[in-house]
Amino acid sequence: MKLYAVSDGPPSLAVRMCLKALELPYELHNVDYIASEHLSEEYAKLNPQREIPVLDDNGFHLSESVAIMQYLCDKYAADSPLYPKEAKERALVNHRLCFNMAFYYSSIGAYSMAPIFFDYQRTEMGKKKVENALQVFETYLKKLGTKYAAGNQLTIADLALVSATLCLEGIAYDFSKYQLVSKWYQTFKQEYPQLWEIANGGMQEIAEFEHNPPDLSHMNHPFHPTRKSKA
Repeated sequence: MKLYAVSDGPPSLAVRMCLKALELPYELHNVDYIASEHLSEEYAKLNPQREIPVLDDNGFHLSESVAIMQYLCDKYAADSPLYPKEAKERALVNHRLCFNMAFYYSSIGAYSMAPIFFDYQRTEMGKKKVENALQVFETYLKKLGTKYAAGNQLTIADLALVSATLCLEGIAYDFSKYQLVSKWYQTFKQEYPQLWEIANGGMQEIAEFEHNPPDLSHMNHPFHPTRKSKA
């Protein structure tokens, strides 16, 4: 099994944590994002979307981090609490995964990650979207009243949500007023140090890039505007 990933990408971090939690051996291929490896024709054979990560399970290629985590649990750990079988429990996990993908990380990523790598600015509207996403997550945690996002057990939904939240820590964004979100985040760090070690590695890279953005002026990205080189 091989995983094509980047060391600081939240979707990649979520899948790597899932593999670690399931104790599945795999070969990690670090995609050279700065060199545009993901935009190459060779990479497009793995994923026509040219996005990261991609799982290669003995010739079975699967992209989209959520689909990858679901597949890993279904195939290799069908009874794992990471992705429970019971209909309502699984529905909550699936909901939180969709919430993260379409609402939470989409807002956080646009505000935190996009301006680091591409020619975007952080705006008040972007900040409002982040605050709204945090408030909704706070509401879900309060309504459910459990330790983790979809219950009292860690699930793949938490892995996705942690990977999104660490982007805020990486840019020193203060979300401490969202007490339940902050408690959930710290609980994960304390209870799953081996998983947090993976996540923290990515977060530290984001923090470094926040202060020293990479030069991607050479990249011919299909839809993100690149900053012009200052040279």
